[in-house]
Amino acid sequence: MPLDVQQVLAQIDQSISEYQQLRARSKWDDCSDQTEAEAMRVCSRMASTLARLSPPGSYHQRNLEKITSADSSYFKLGPLVGALAALRKEYELGHFQSFAELVHADTAVSFIDMAEELHRQGYKDAAAVITGSLLEQHLRDLCAKNQISVEVNGRHKKADALNAELAGQAVYSKLEQKNVTAWLGLRNEAAHGNYATYTAAEVQLLIQNIQAFMSRYPA
Repeated sequence: MPLDVQQVLAQIDQSISEYQQLRARSKWDDCSDQTEAEAMRVCSRMASTLARLSPPGSYHQRNLEKITSADSSYFKLGPLVGALAALRKEYELGHFQSFAELVHADTAVSFIDMAEELHRQGYKDAAAVITGSLLEQHLRDLCAKNQISVEVNGRHKKADALNAELAGQAVYSKLEQKNVTAWLGLRNEAAHGNYATYTAAEVQLLIQNIQAFMSRYPA
């Protein structure tokens, strides 16, 4: 499940607080008058927080590998708390929206604009197909982002299967899964030419709902 930024900041603050408590008991900046076991415990907590919350492939991940290669836990305390503080600042400033997410968002806006224009001109069926196809691709992108396979036995999984796995992995809720199922159902009606089973108003709502969904769960 994607973490709320405030939850991320709270976890980082907790790890930094444990270091600060250790430092308060020490006469020295490097806490070398504390036991190796205590220093290692605090180091492990900070390193775990960095590993868990640093985006894959980021500078913070590489920095963690460099810091933890040091022999003594005492030498890691300062660099680790500094690395955590830097990670915290980037989350606070919103710097972790990836380039891929920005590209996907820009592409999605283009297709949403196209669907809305078709809908305005009275082409509700084409608008439904385009919006539903955009949703399916977004599900695939969400799966890729969350390390969920989009294929089985060399064949692409169906959108309903992707939806179920995303909900199963708590990328979004079971209630959201039901919404996605309904949206995919309307798209399927349009794709199979069952144009009388839905209205232009329902297509307009479909466009709005999928746009909001993609904003809530960027890929």
